[in-house]
Amino acid sequence: MKVFCFAIFAMSLNLLLGYAGLLSFGHAAFFGASAYVTSHVIKEWQFTTEISILAGVLVSTVLGYVFGSLATRRQGIYFAMITLALAQIIAFLANQLPFTNGEDGVQGVPRGLLFGFIDLSDSTPMYYFTLVVFALAFFFVKRVVYSPFGQVLKSIRENEPRAISLGYDVDRYKRLAFTLSAGLAGLAGSLKCLVLQLASLSDVHWHTSGEVVLMT
Repeated sequence: MKVFCFAIFAMSLNLLLGYAGLLSFGHAAFFGASAYVTSHVIKEWQFTTEISILAGVLVSTVLGYVFGSLATRRQGIYFAMITLALAQIIAFLANQLPFTNGEDGVQGVPRGLLFGFIDLSDSTPMYYFTLVVFALAFFFVKRVVYSPFGQVLKSIRENEPRAISLGYDVDRYKRLAFTLSAGLAGLAGSLKCLVLQLASLSDVHWHTSGEVVLMT
């Protein structure tokens, strides 16, 4: 099950790096932030599994938009360093905020009932749930990269000045790609939180960002 989570995480960065040509060293921020939000919503607020996952994805998507708006103003190594710096802010907050429990993290996260009747505490339903989510994420990414939007991203990666000369708002496309990528990373983080029933500092640590770069 953990494999599916990290496969989605890798797909999220591949969408950004492989098709937009943007290398992010801060994707652990979205992965970990979503894990923390999902764990808090389902454990402390006792919301349903679906809402908890959506809450995590929403937070990571908003973070992605903010990070993307700041980072896409620069290119190359400067872009990568900005994403790393912003991610370190999230890592610092994860260590300091009371609801994250510092180095202990959030443990014993309940998986809950999917749609109110599928008990995810059993490993078999949880396995098939993560498999279905992975498949949906895969087809979503495939649909994006073969869409006109995806073709524009490729043109930006290959020759950004020409894309600008053709009238494309390059910054807007980069920002949207970054936001979509962050949302997918958040989905991976929420799933991982439920699979391992844990959200910890390692989820937002810089080495997690490095690992997903190597996976991609």
